Amino acid sequence: MVEVSLKLRLPGDDAIGPGKIRLLELVNETGSISAAGRAMDMSYRRAWLLIDELNCIFREPVATSRLGGRDGGGATLTPFGVDLIRCYRAIESRILRSSQAHLDAIGAAVSDRRSKRR
Repeated sequence: MVEVSLKLRLPGDDAIGPGKIRLLELVNETGSISAAGRAMDMSYRRAWLLIDELNCIFREPVATSRLGGRDGGGATLTPFGVDLIRCYRAIESRILRSSQAHLDAIGAAVSDRRSKRR
């Protein structure tokens, strides 16, 4: 099966791809940068740096975080962060729908011999 991976290249050599979008989705689901990072097998620091990078790329932040303590910490996506996910997934979906016949044709042309070379 041939798959497509969408990477949006932004001005200033910044980019957003499936990994950053998935991280945002997991922050939204878990309410935690740490838990989102663990779900993706990455350290809290790496997850935090990616969220910080996204917050710096755009005019509006994608997420906000609260320090831990008695009431506990956590993270929340901003309305813009939720909209960013929605826009990315809509572009991805449209590309997949409009390209499916071509992807199928490429997939059908892949040789079984390829696995024998390894």
